[in-house]
Amino acid sequence: MVTEAPATRAQSLATTIERHIVDARLAPGDPVGTIDEWRARSGFARATVSEALRLLVDRGQIEIRPGRGGGVFVARTGPVVRLRHTLLSVHGEATTLADAIAIRESLEPLLILDATRARTAAHVRALRTGVAAIEAAIDDHDAFIRAIWHLHELIAAITPNAMLRAMYLAMLQLIDEHAERATATDSGDDSSAYREHRLAVHRELVDAIESRDLERASRAIEAHRAEAAAGADDGARS
Repeated sequence: MVTEAPATRAQSLATTIERHIVDARLAPGDPVGTIDEWRARSGFARATVSEALRLLVDRGQIEIRPGRGGGVFVARTGPVVRLRHTLLSVHGEATTLADAIAIRESLEPLLILDATRARTAAHVRALRTGVAAIEAAIDDHDAFIRAIWHLHELIAAITPNAMLRAMYLAMLQLIDEHAERATATDSGDDSSAYREHRLAVHRELVDAIESRDLERASRAIEAHRAEAAAGADDGARS
């Protein structure tokens, strides 16, 4: 039996810095700190900190700028998936994420119709909670997008088709694992209006599921698909 070697101090620190970038919701170009700051935070020697940062540079996670005003910054050149008003910063291959999004969108009509037929009162309560979470996150683009993904996860949980559910949830998990951060391509009123529109589309989706009206659900699906098609631009880029 082959066992993995324990992580070195540099590898452990690199993981800590990566977690800091995600937890602090740092965007490309945001400062991560300096070598001296990470020495103080970690207690590691300068050589260990430098090695951890080199690992992150090699992974495309950070860039180091020398001189006055320099330091450690989130890399600007990482792969991105563009979806209308949203840019998804990607960990790994952008094409993988774009493919997962395309598969997810192709399965959603089947799931929504299944949910309309099979939903229970408990399901509807869960969906209403999901819509409320979307509305609560409307001022935070990343949280807003992830709340929408969670609502679709709740919809998928309703279908009695175990294989369909498993395929869809696998795509959602892949998307969640690879998408580091969602940022708005616009600012101000344009982005706010877009999020208000998406909230309305998903609220109607839940209303249609609750109604058990398949025709209404089909119209809601078309509105949702039109939104997705309008936002599908060119998929992945670096």
